[in-house]
Amino acid sequence: MKGQALIDHGFSPFIPKGAKVLILGSFPSVASRKSGFFYMHPTNRFYKTLGALFKEEEPLGTKDRKAFLTRHGIALYDVVESCLVRGSSDSSIKEARPCDLRAILSACQTVKAIFVTGQKAYTLYRRYFSEPAFVLPSPSAANASSSLADLVRAYGKILAFL
Repeated sequence: MKGQALIDHGFSPFIPKGAKVLILGSFPSVASRKSGFFYMHPTNRFYKTLGALFKEEEPLGTKDRKAFLTRHGIALYDVVESCLVRGSSDSSIKEARPCDLRAILSACQTVKAIFVTGQKAYTLYRRYFSEPAFVLPSPSAANASSSLADLVRAYGKILAFL
């Protein structure tokens, strides 16, 4: 399809020792692929949401974000390992190849719950995996129907597993 190219994920899962929660997005944005870490687009509200949830400042920069996630026992990856995609558009994802969830869960055996961010990620997750997962609203700015307060409320579900 014109404007689309097969893209590999480009970086490894983030699995801090003792992680209790695994959060999966769909596929990294262009900004995340460029920086080599998750939810790095400046308008994405993922870290702002988690900061508010834990009553801390939003962690800025990869080093601080990794320290924050480690402190709170949160592992990150994406449902899709490679796909055809136009820019950062989840709706354009085609020919998705799923991540190796078995290997990820083997590497973080302390995980008590899996969460998936956004409907596209959840649809893809259900297509490829049978392990139970909770769906969270997408923190992307494209999800204008969810305010920051809505996101914090929804993401509060993870606290029961930490």
